[in-house]
Amino acid sequence: MSTFSLIINPKIVITVTLLAASLLSGCNHTQADTNDKKLANPEQEVSLLNVSYDVSRDFYKEYNDLFTSSYQQQHPDSQVKINQSHGGSSKQALSVANGLQADVVTLNQLSDMELLVEKGLVAKEWQQAFPNNAVPYTSTMVLLVRHDNPKNIQDWQDLARNDIEVVMPNPKTSGTARYAFLGAYGYGLHHFNESLQAAPQTDSFMKRLLANVVTYDNGARAATTSFTQRGLGDVLITTENEAHLVANKFAKGQVQIVYPSYSITINNPVAVVNKVTDKKGNMKGSTKAATSYLKSLWDKPAQQLMAQMYLRPSDTEVLAAHKGTLIEIETFEPTAVFGSWQQIMAHYFVDGGVFDQLALSTNSN
Repeated sequence: MSTFSLIINPKIVITVTLLAASLLSGCNHTQADTNDKKLANPEQEVSLLNVSYDVSRDFYKEYNDLFTSSYQQQHPDSQVKINQSHGGSSKQALSVANGLQADVVTLNQLSDMELLVEKGLVAKEWQQAFPNNAVPYTSTMVLLVRHDNPKNIQDWQDLARNDIEVVMPNPKTSGTARYAFLGAYGYGLHHFNESLQAAPQTDSFMKRLLANVVTYDNGARAATTSFTQRGLGDVLITTENEAHLVANKFAKGQVQIVYPSYSITINNPVAVVNKVTDKKGNMKGSTKAATSYLKSLWDKPAQQLMAQMYLRPSDTEVLAAHKGTLIEIETFEPTAVFGSWQQIMAHYFVDGGVFDQLALSTNSN
């Protein structure tokens, strides 16, 4: 190097040295700019997992596109991706409790959310985080029958007839199935004017209804498949939104909906799984994006989408605008009739509980 330096003109050496320094400086400046941008935009790539109950998949598939488009307009340097997981509500909650890394949970039973609170995954004040006690929409239970209703099924009481075969999910794994059982039981109490303390006619009605069940599927969508594709049963007990989707899309022209005279209100709570989103850290923007994802459920476009997908939005104006499809029906709150969800689960759906007693008694006859 020293010999080479003596031969070369010093001015050239200086020029080359300055050029190299300039290039090096430029590289460092570019890298610094990139780092600054990364620091300024910690949400550039955000991936959220929504763990939900099974018959909500069609709504959230549409809502995810609506949300990502709106979110990225507000955060042009961000990219947000929503992944979905669907199954029976309680089964999904248990999966999250056992380690499934959900960023948000959108379930259909309060007790499933309470499980996640007990596990320290969801904040105790989750109901105060969003409007309407974190319930963006409700639904109810209806009856789906074959085209032209050949068995002339008009109400819950017809499901206890000797000539009827019933399809429903399993109350041990499906929140929808619990609503089906409680909806029928609540109808019995109302119809026979009985109380929980003395309900012999309701119990007899439920025994006969459960004796007619030809399959207990793990989830509501599996029950839909049994009814529409496998051809099982004369009637499917399912949610209002699922019944409309089947009647207008999955099995159009093959089935029709029967609204019972008295049914149950289904609340669908949502929450951020803070234990997961906080663990990812602010650099990934997960908590902020997850909160925005759920908060946007109360925006007008999302509420309108719910109504279009046959869910009953919490926005009363939007609900009223769709009264042609979401007809008025007399319903009851399960907790008003049966007590808290903790009491409901402990009395009706534990091993050996009321559901088992009524269902097993039908098998022994």
